[in-house]
Amino acid sequence: MPTPAGGGPFLSQIMQIEPQWIDYNGHLNMAYYNVMFDRAIDQMWAELGIGPAYMKDRQGSTFTAECHVRYLREIHLGDPVRIAVWLIAADEKRLHTFEELRHADEGWISATSENMSVHIDMTRRKVAPFPADIQDNIGRVLQAHAALPRPEGLGRAIGMPKK
Repeated sequence: MPTPAGGGPFLSQIMQIEPQWIDYNGHLNMAYYNVMFDRAIDQMWAELGIGPAYMKDRQGSTFTAECHVRYLREIHLGDPVRIAVWLIAADEKRLHTFEELRHADEGWISATSENMSVHIDMTRRKVAPFPADIQDNIGRVLQAHAALPRPEGLGRAIGMPKK
């Protein structure tokens, strides 16, 4: 299952910043943070049993319903990154996740992404409950992740600082 033996969050494979993702400011363009977060979620979803094979064989998938990204520190071409993913909450149709994109060698956080995903019956393109076996997989990961310290920044809202 996606939780490493050490009991931490799911860890993606190490990814590299692609040259075409660098913008005129000389750092990773904001859109490509989402590409990397999405790639990490795809890795976790495959381990939960809801990856591409699930779509093909069972006509189910997930759609992102809401996303909140925080950009904390610039990342540049050549920087290796790894994404940690926590499953924060789940019910029969939704998954609440939190992701941290970190420099893979130095460990500092570049960005976070908090998301709500919904399960979709692709034959009807409507929100639907996960099948029982998938709910069991989700439940095991949710239980393991519930024992972890909550990541800093979870539940943040956009707003001007209070004076």
